[in-house]
Amino acid sequence: MKLLALSGSARTASTNTAMLDSFCRLAPPDIDLVLYHGLADLPIFSPDREGENAPAMVNEFICAVHQADGIIVASPEYVRGIPGGLKNAIDWLVSGDEIIAKPIVLAHASHRGSDMLASLRLVLGTVSHRFNAELFVQFPLMSQTPQDVRRTLETKGNTSMIVAFLKEFSTYIVQSDTD
Repeated sequence: MKLLALSGSARTASTNTAMLDSFCRLAPPDIDLVLYHGLADLPIFSPDREGENAPAMVNEFICAVHQADGIIVASPEYVRGIPGGLKNAIDWLVSGDEIIAKPIVLAHASHRGSDMLASLRLVLGTVSHRFNAELFVQFPLMSQTPQDVRRTLETKGNTSMIVAFLKEFSTYIVQSDTD
């Protein structure tokens, strides 16, 4: 099972990115979870730059999405909304068919952010008919350093939650492929 993790944060010391990085380290051997690191570098979306006019970085991002069996998205809340970089990345995908049937779930690294999560659920439910809003994991990691996030998530109870989340997502992908 090949999964792609997308962090909506461009910050180097992002708790969402650190959380997803921990997910990658803790993934069971049958799940290949890769964290995409180029989201902040994608150019601003323009329909004039799609298709054959798309920059190489955009094509690489679209290819990574295409090759993944599923996507895990984690994002901070910026001014009660989806960060511009994440929304921009989603905009690059909507004209193609790579995202339409892609299984997608959310993870969240804060006890806050309900407005952003509601908006992100609406957007992801619009772009993919296989977005699973019920499969969700959340950890109160806000303001922790990446090292603290790793220590927090690699405790026995949290590791078990993460592995269970990844396995449940993997099962959802297989089952929704056959439906």
